[in-house]
Amino acid sequence: MNLDLSSINTVSILIRLLLSVVCGGLIGLERGRAGRPAGFRTHILVCMGAAMAMLTNQYVFQMYGTGDITRMGAQVLSGIGFLGAGTIIVTGNNKVKGLTTAAGLWATACMGLAIGVGFYAAAVFGCMLISFVTVALHRLDNYLLSRSKVIDVYIEYESSYSIGSIIDSIKKQMIHIDAIEVVRPTYGNTSISAIVMTLRVKKKQPRLDTIAKVCNIEGVVFAEEI
Repeated sequence: MNLDLSSINTVSILIRLLLSVVCGGLIGLERGRAGRPAGFRTHILVCMGAAMAMLTNQYVFQMYGTGDITRMGAQVLSGIGFLGAGTIIVTGNNKVKGLTTAAGLWATACMGLAIGVGFYAAAVFGCMLISFVTVALHRLDNYLLSRSKVIDVYIEYESSYSIGSIIDSIKKQMIHIDAIEVVRPTYGNTSISAIVMTLRVKKKQPRLDTIAKVCNIEGVVFAEEI
């Protein structure tokens, strides 16, 4: 019996849905281990939902010979933006989290579309490469970040101290200031002022050492890399 896995039939539907569960689960597994809000089950549902959309679109086109076979896929890519945006969080100290998770959800949806339309090779290779990016390149990203001389820092300091005195103290630590932005303190405390600075160290040193030097400045009550 010769089954055509590129057309809609019981076997191809089962294979595509199972493949979407496996591929989506592999991507979501790393996000789940990292404690991200969109983890194992979310990625599976996104991938399988995208695959089902393409299956339905192909079924309508195959059965009735009408319609745009790419229309539902385009709607999936538009709709996944809302789900991805929901995973991006801007904390009170202007720290942005969730960008990698949002990008992973979008890539998982694209992978699901490829599975749903029967583009198996692209889906499998895509799954392998997405997994490589989220797992292996995560370490490389951290390594490159640790060697960077530029660091963005959120600083809270006592309002009785002027911003000029804080800047002068930072410069005395052999740290160059590239940019300054005055922001609201995390808890809205009137006795505390807050700024976001882009700092550039003149020689290589651990980023934690730079944060520690800022924290030790008189008047600074809190400092954190963002």
